[in-house]
Amino acid sequence: MRKNIRWITETALLLALLVVLQAATKGFGQLVTGSCVNAVLALTVLLCGMASGVTIALISPVLAYFLGIAPQLVVVPAIMAGNVVFVVLLRLIAGEALGSRVAAWLLSAVAKFAALYLLVAKIICGLAAAPLLDAGLLKEPMLKALPVMFAWPQLFTALIGGAVALVLLPVLKKALRR
Repeated sequence: MRKNIRWITETALLLALLVVLQAATKGFGQLVTGSCVNAVLALTVLLCGMASGVTIALISPVLAYFLGIAPQLVVVPAIMAGNVVFVVLLRLIAGEALGSRVAAWLLSAVAKFAALYLLVAKIICGLAAAPLLDAGLLKEPMLKALPVMFAWPQLFTALIGGAVALVLLPVLKKALRR
């Protein structure tokens, strides 16, 4: 019971931090907001475990949509998938040694970028574009903007957010006595 309360509390606190950061950085653009989100995702999974990381990875894009950050509802599932790829790989590869954490950070950032680019640029804006346009789920201007938004900027935000998390992780672990 005590473990469940701790898990709920930690996950809720990190989710609250994520919401505050998304709302506070919304006006600063994708690079700042995305980097903040990726930092929280990385810290969550490395401090609190896989369940917390995946939970926040799934909730984050929904909140971003409601805050007006995610550009179209149709990309929310793709962002969820990219976030899950990021946190799962990070958790599975990262050990206690700095070298394994750096390798995990780099591989998970590249994997998230690849997943998002494939899902958004190639599938949503490529293969599925016509039906999505016809159904009104995707607007023509977004068809051109999304492949740009979900290309290199995703790699940069995952790298920046992961780097911030790796810098903060030892300090937070010490403060939390982990």
